[in-house]
Amino acid sequence: MIEIERKFLVISNSYKTEAFKSSRITQGFLNTHKERTVRIRLKNNVGFITVKGASTKDGLSRFEWEKEITKYEAEALLKLCEPVVIDKTRYEIKVGNHVFEVDEFYGENDGLVIAEVELNTEDEAFFKPDWLGKEVTGDIKYYNSQLSKKPFKTW
Repeated sequence: MIEIERKFLVISNSYKTEAFKSSRITQGFLNTHKERTVRIRLKNNVGFITVKGASTKDGLSRFEWEKEITKYEAEALLKLCEPVVIDKTRYEIKVGNHVFEVDEFYGENDGLVIAEVELNTEDEAFFKPDWLGKEVTGDIKYYNSQLSKKPFKTW
């Protein structure tokens, strides 16, 4: 239940032609405390509730627990979330032995595109595709919970 991931800005749209899957995601936060976040997500009409703990100082890892819930439950809980609810499309791209998840944001975060790769260990090597830009791992302004509080359009 420990999530290890690295985050990067994306510098071109070429990832779209490499994607094997895409999903529309709506998500909001019931709680965005620095020690924990509670997220509600609706992904292609399937609901999820996720609890994440505080990140390590370098931002590479943190506790994560997720459970599937019904679409009805997710829709009801999204109405209770803090503003701003996040709207994005997630593209999944296989690169070497890893799958990158690239999020293209809309609404208040329109124009922001972030890639994440989950790792098994903090020092695991991975191939970096040409469309990856600056690494933003550990920069909390790029966390979805923070994008709901201070959207990209306000930077």
